Amino acid sequence: MTRITIFDYGAGNLHSLAKALAMPGVDVRIENDPNLAIQTDALVLPGVGAFSGACARLAPGRDAMRRAILDGLPTLGICLGMQLLFDDSEEGTGQGLGVVPGRVRKLRARRVPQIGWNEIETLDEGIPAIAYFANSYVCEPEDESMIVAYTTHETDRFASVVSVAATVGVQFHPEKSTIAGVAFVHQFVQGVMV
Repeated sequence: MTRITIFDYGAGNLHSLAKALAMPGVDVRIENDPNLAIQTDALVLPGVGAFSGACARLAPGRDAMRRAILDGLPTLGICLGMQLLFDDSEEGTGQGLGVVPGRVRKLRARRVPQIGWNEIETLDEGIPAIAYFANSYVCEPEDESMIVAYTTHETDRFASVVSVAATVGVQFHPEKSTIAGVAFVHQFVQGVMV
């Protein structure tokens, strides 16, 4: 069995994400201890909550989690989980994992938060062409070569997918993005199972 662990920062219902990750041969677990969450075949940082609160829950195991991810632990960061891969955020205090150098800034738009379906500009066939977003903040990597896809909300074009080594961060919610979103999650899981 391949173990996939969702790190629970204590915010939101993780049921839909766990359901999207479920596949034959996969054991999905939810863990609220960051040191135990990395004892897995793949880590998922979910997309619900606020940056400061998530960083506080992450703090006791931040260095160990960062080291594990940089050492190749396959990791999927979703929405807030993507933002936690960065150094810090305008949303609040706390130190992110710093796996992707850069910071998180407020979405520059009249209508914030962005809630609903939006298009994704990418050449990667595994990424949905349209997905469900629910965000007020977006990521700005220092190295643009880490950006796999962009999305534009009103006039603000931002990185909606980043990738470095075995880590992928997505600003959208694949677990809420119908068949294409779940297929994206399954593609990540299948890559771990190989």
